[in-house]
Amino acid sequence: MVRHFLKDDDISPAEQATIIRRAIELKKAPYSQRPFEGPKTVALIFDKTSTRTRVSFAVGVADLGGVPLIIDSQTSQMGGKESVADTARVLERQVAAIVWRTYAQAGLEEMAANSSVPVINSLSDDWHPCQLLADLMTIHEHKGQLAGLKLAYVGDASNNMANSYLVACAMAGMTVSIAAPAEYLPAATVVARAENIAAETGGSVEVHGDPVLAVMHADVVVTDTWISMGQEQEKAKRIRDFNGFGVSAELMAHAKPGAIFMHCLPAYRGYEVSAEVLDGPQSVIWDEAENRLHAQKALLTFLAEHTK
Repeated sequence: MVRHFLKDDDISPAEQATIIRRAIELKKAPYSQRPFEGPKTVALIFDKTSTRTRVSFAVGVADLGGVPLIIDSQTSQMGGKESVADTARVLERQVAAIVWRTYAQAGLEEMAANSSVPVINSLSDDWHPCQLLADLMTIHEHKGQLAGLKLAYVGDASNNMANSYLVACAMAGMTVSIAAPAEYLPAATVVARAENIAAETGGSVEVHGDPVLAVMHADVVVTDTWISMGQEQEKAKRIRDFNGFGVSAELMAHAKPGAIFMHCLPAYRGYEVSAEVLDGPQSVIWDEAENRLHAQKALLTFLAEHTK
C-alpha cells in the first residue's frame, strides 16, 4: 500500500508524534537514515516560486542518499499537453517519491490517485502540512512538549496556513486559538474537523475576532503574510482589512512571558508583524526555517517505510 501526505490528517496523531521525534533525531544525526541509497530519485515539482521548500527538500533528499530532480512545471508538459494523471504514471516508474508545490488541492489528489509512489503536498492553496511538521518540531524543541500548550494564530485565517494550524495542532493535543477579521475567518468545515480531532486528543479550538483574546496566555504566537502569491492586486484592501491584527510587542505582552513567536516566511516587517517582534528574542523563525529540512526528511523516511 502506498501512503501519501496531502493534508495534515493523512497521518494519525500517533504517526505525527513519531515523525516529529524522528525529525529531532535526524537533526542530531543527519545521515543516519538512507532510504534513497542507490541512489534513487525524488521528483520535486514547483508551480510556485520557492526558497525554503526547494532548498530543504533538495538537501533532504541528498542527505537521505537520493538525487533530487527539480522540475519547474512551466518547462514541463504537465497540466498543459499532458494530464496530471498521465504525468503521475510516467513519474511513478522512475522516481521513489513525488513532492509538489502547487495551487489546487485537486491536482495533488489526482496525482496521488494515479501514483504508486508517495505524493507529498509541499504547499497548496488549501493546506501546508510540511510546514506544520516543522513548526511542531520547533515548538517541541523550545517547550519540551506539545500537548496542553496554547498556540495563537493572528491574521488571515482563511488561508492554507490557518487550515493546517487548526488541524495539525488539534492532532498534537494543543489549544489552537485563531484571531481574524470577520471576512477572513477559517472555513466552518475546517474548524469542525479540528474540533472533532481535538475531542479525541485533548486539544481545543477557539475562534476570536479580537487578537488580544486569542493571544492571552499563549505559549506560541504565529502569523502569516497578509498578501499571499496571487493576491498582490488586493494589497491595499488587505492592509486596511487587517489593521489591528499585526503582531506587535504590545500584543505579545498578552501571551505568557516565555512565549515564542513563529512565522513561516517570507515576512513583511511592519505589516503582519513588527520588526521588534520578528527580530526580537522571542522569535524562533530561523530554527523554524531550518527545521523544514529535518521534518521533511523524517516524513520522507516514514512514507518510504510505509509504502510497499
